[in-house]
Amino acid sequence: MTGLLINLLVTALAVVVTMLATMAYALRTGTQSVVDTVWGLGFVVVAAVSFVTSQVLGDGLDARRVLVLALTALWGARLGAYIHTRNRGRGEDPRYAALMRRNTGPVVPYVIRTIYWPQGSIMWVVSLPVQVAMYETAPLGVVTWIGVAVWVVGLLFESIGDLQLSRFRADPANRGKVMDRGLWAWTRHPNYFGDATVWWGLFLVACAHWAALLTVVSPLLMTHMLVNRSGKALLERRMACSRGPEYADYLARTSGFLPRPPRRSGATP
Repeated sequence: MTGLLINLLVTALAVVVTMLATMAYALRTGTQSVVDTVWGLGFVVVAAVSFVTSQVLGDGLDARRVLVLALTALWGARLGAYIHTRNRGRGEDPRYAALMRRNTGPVVPYVIRTIYWPQGSIMWVVSLPVQVAMYETAPLGVVTWIGVAVWVVGLLFESIGDLQLSRFRADPANRGKVMDRGLWAWTRHPNYFGDATVWWGLFLVACAHWAALLTVVSPLLMTHMLVNRSGKALLERRMACSRGPEYADYLARTSGFLPRPPRRSGATP
């Protein structure tokens, strides 16, 4: 327990340093949207710091530590690389541009309060299963491998959904159209569903001890943010304004989050 408490403090410091470094870069370049790239990579930092700290405070290399580090690093690195590639050369994201226009005082306290403190604190809370798993000594069991399977499903949904959307947007013939093919015909947000599923999987991987059940706050918070706050809800409000009737029809026939076969066009949701 002492080791875990130390780990929580060390990772909190690591998150603070990561967010401050990101803020300094964003202020110098005038692009706050860089924080979106750092979002996934920040979890890799937390996992790596937890792995090293648990090695120092623990009793040798453990399979669960390696597994959790690998799963988190693969997810975070893929997400960071995808967002970096997607945003490269596009300038500031309209969301952050609008946020910055609302500032009427000193910029540093403002961006800390509105961007870096919320994202850093959420990152630390969501990463709790990763941190707790580093201090569990039970052998890998059935629940662990179920968690890995859930994680794989989430990563595939997120990765394939992002790839399908990138290819759709790259075709000039699709400009102004609604993406409703592939996984996007089964859920309006395969990337967000996959993201949430990844963290439900990591939560299960951490459930080698009853105390890890308390970290259920992690996937619950991630799912809440993706569905009700910064993900689905925000994007759909913007899409409803810019796409009109075509998007309304897409809403009526396609699941909002959990994948399911699409309804017939014009069916009542």
